[in-house]
Amino acid sequence: MTFQLTKVAWDHPPTAAGYKRLVLRRAVGLIGLALPLMLTAACLWFDVMRQVAFIFTMSMIGFISWVPWMAIAYWRRLRVAAVLQAYPWCELPCLHPPRATGSPATIAIPFREDFAPTFRIGPFPIALAERENDHPDRIWFAGDPRFGGVVSPVGGHYPVRVVPDKVPPEGWSGGDDGLALRVGLMRRSGKGTQT
Repeated sequence: MTFQLTKVAWDHPPTAAGYKRLVLRRAVGLIGLALPLMLTAACLWFDVMRQVAFIFTMSMIGFISWVPWMAIAYWRRLRVAAVLQAYPWCELPCLHPPRATGSPATIAIPFREDFAPTFRIGPFPIALAERENDHPDRIWFAGDPRFGGVVSPVGGHYPVRVVPDKVPPEGWSGGDDGLALRVGLMRRSGKGTQT
């Protein structure tokens, strides 16, 4: 049973608050990873505290590869906002099948009896069933089932982006291509975006 909860997901106050927390998490992560790089560059540029620059450099070596991921995640938060401002929340049943790696970051949502795609949570895998979730067998979904969208535990308080785990070779039909293109779920080529 699928039913719409609001005209658009953004109209639901816990969703807007959850999005603000998402932006804060992404900003803190990006700043936390970029700050040692900036401090090291400043220390070397101004030729001060070379010992501190060495410590920052050593601590940064293991995390430098995460800076581009965090920058992409911070930038892609705009797509989450666009989806929430264009699509309504729909409450649907769901399953949380583990991936081959054992990661629980997939969600299978049966939209119809013959259509139950599996979605990956991106860009960072999290177990939504464990996030303040009183109904782990239900999920709120906003977006286009063909290309992904945003999911949250029931209540809309923890919105995260999802993309299809596997797209059938023949693709999927139906849906509003114009809206999916406008919010960034679909490319001009007709394929779904994966970030």
